Amino acid sequence: QLQASGGGLVQAGGSLRLSCAASGDTLRRYAVAWFRQAPGEERDFVAFVGWSGRNTALADSVKGRFTVSRDDALNKVYLQMNSLKPEDTALYYCAATIWYGNYPPEPTDYNYWGQGTQVTVSS
Repeated sequence: QLQASGGGLVQAGGSLRLSCAASGDTLRRYAVAWFRQAPGEERDFVAFVGWSGRNTALADSVKGRFTVSRDDALNKVYLQMNSLKPEDTALYYCAATIWYGNYPPEPTDYNYWGQGTQVTVSS
């Protein structure tokens, strides 16, 4: 099971760090991605980190503001979000899959999803 945490209410320009943790298994073998979904909107890709940590990808809308990383010793994947904007407000999910490609897989390829953590950015 995956569990996303670290969300909260922050003012525009602020920062949050989301964590994705696995229970009952190690994340070491898995590629992990972050998605977000705002009310009434579709779920959007945000960030990806490959199983080795060497391959990462970010949505254009968050490049230069967000970074994704993993700490296999702690069995966690992080999404560091800086310079937050009101349009970043959404429910953020982490997802994991066994994947060895250099590019992120399709959302339907992820086998495990966390329950989501709410991020609210006030203007």
